[in-house]
Amino acid sequence: MFHTEMSVEIQRDCDATLIPSGDKVSVKQGTPVLITQMLGSSYTVYVNGNLVRIAGKDGDALGLVVMEEEDINAGPGTVEDKVWRQLKTCFDPEIPVNIVDLGLVYTCQVIPFAKDSYRVEIEMTLTAPGCGMGPVLANDVEEKIRQIHDVVEVKVAVVFDPPWDRSMVSDAAKLQLGLL
Repeated sequence: MFHTEMSVEIQRDCDATLIPSGDKVSVKQGTPVLITQMLGSSYTVYVNGNLVRIAGKDGDALGLVVMEEEDINAGPGTVEDKVWRQLKTCFDPEIPVNIVDLGLVYTCQVIPFAKDSYRVEIEMTLTAPGCGMGPVLANDVEEKIRQIHDVVEVKVAVVFDPPWDRSMVSDAAKLQLGLL
């Protein structure tokens, strides 16, 4: 986890996602940036007056070690336990709290699909309906759930009913954010 800001210069051209629109952009080598968040498997960076999200695999472009994801299958637990652990590695790029503790995951169903295989269905929301990061976060969730052995199908739906509000944030996250 990383909450302290750090200034760096981009070491090589890299792809990024503009926050909150979700538009794809390229950050050019030599561009000065301010890293504001390194959580989960991505970096949030302030560049040229905008926030962008850079994938963990591009950590070297920031002059950092490439983020290695933990092998979720190496640890103990049921498929459902592993799904929830993976969900807790997904972060809102603007708020340093995982999507579970932020209250963005409304439902998570692990459904037997065939012998020793499962379908996972997740309904989640965003902190604001107009946020363009919905497809980015949903894709992040889907990719992480697909890493779990025995999960053969994943469906992630972004919904807005009920609308998200701060009462959905866990007490631990409220404490972390200074809301308690």
